[in-house]
Amino acid sequence: MPTLLAVGDSNTHGTPPLTQRGVALRYGPDVRWPSVTGAALGPDWTVVEEGLPGRTAQCDDPVMGAFMNGQVGLRIALQSHGPIDVLSIMLGTNDAKTRFAPTPQRVTAGMAGLLDIALSDEMQSRHGGFAILLICPPAVVETGILAGEFMGAARLFRDLPASYAALAKGRGVGFLDAGRIIAVSGTDGVHFEPDAHLALGQAIAGAVRSLVD
Repeated sequence: MPTLLAVGDSNTHGTPPLTQRGVALRYGPDVRWPSVTGAALGPDWTVVEEGLPGRTAQCDDPVMGAFMNGQVGLRIALQSHGPIDVLSIMLGTNDAKTRFAPTPQRVTAGMAGLLDIALSDEMQSRHGGFAILLICPPAVVETGILAGEFMGAARLFRDLPASYAALAKGRGVGFLDAGRIIAVSGTDGVHFEPDAHLALGQAIAGAVRSLVD
């Protein structure tokens, strides 16, 4: 039975658009994109959801904690689950927070580190080899209660898809630009509405099939 390990942040976890802070909300499994992907791939597939709200590609968050660093999280996930056949990684949204002084190059460097971990002999051997799908998240919109944390993020995302695509090509992995399929909610400018989860989940299923067929 093939297995997809979906590594990401709150949008992989299934956090809905927020209108207040200090609440821990999550869509049901029938809404979250990894579940949609699993349903589209069919009953022979297992999808492991590894989404942590606040997770970054490479930053130790001084507010939310150093464990938000995806470099650590990816290693834990790859040693906790498996064997896997496909790894999807959709991170970078939280790296766009103002407190990290983000640039497209810096965010992409974090993703490069994640790919280097996943492509290492240690991890590939552990799972008997697996394909990788790098997903660029859709652009943040500076609106709602999270706008102050993401000042300048909209400008950052103008160059991010092309930078991710070049990285994926250079590392020889699959690539999907989520911003060509969905947009973030206008409520908080970061999270996805249910229809976006549906569309993205179906698109990711197609991308995964193309990696293994």
